[in-house]
Amino acid sequence: MELRSDDDWFELLEGARRSAFHLEVRDCYAEPEESEPLRRYLNGELEPETDRYDKSDWIELVETLTARGVLMRRVRVITEPLSGYHHWLLTVAGSSVDAGEDIRYAPRHLVEDVPADDWWLFDDDRVGFNLVDDAGKPAGAAVTADPGIVAYCRATRDRLWRLATPFTDYVAAVNARQ
Repeated sequence: MELRSDDDWFELLEGARRSAFHLEVRDCYAEPEESEPLRRYLNGELEPETDRYDKSDWIELVETLTARGVLMRRVRVITEPLSGYHHWLLTVAGSSVDAGEDIRYAPRHLVEDVPADDWWLFDDDRVGFNLVDDAGKPAGAAVTADPGIVAYCRATRDRLWRLATPFTDYVAAVNARQ
């Protein structure tokens, strides 16, 4: 397994030739750049258009990869009722979907055997596990091409993808319940 720094995720994604799939299984993340916009959202503060959560680097990467034919997909395994963090994510994920990423949601109580860790599956032949420190902040990646681990991740992706609800449909369902 190769250990990579937290700054290497974009490099790993840019190296994808055919596909990049992300599995997210946590109910909250400690991403430093998200802390202030999340705090404002949870406090009910409206963000002026000039002070929105800046995901421009991510959106540009998604647009670049999908324009060259890389299939970008993500499943978020979420606990219902949603955490404040996941409610907030629903308000910002649309820009990623508009850029070409297919994001889906799988309620934890409807799926079995969910991995404990988040990971990316690149081109069906490499896995990058998201490493976090004791405070839950990003700490890098552990990348492997081990055939057994890759096969497990492919099977997990395929199973959860079939069970997950597309972003737009999930948002509509959440809004209908409120």
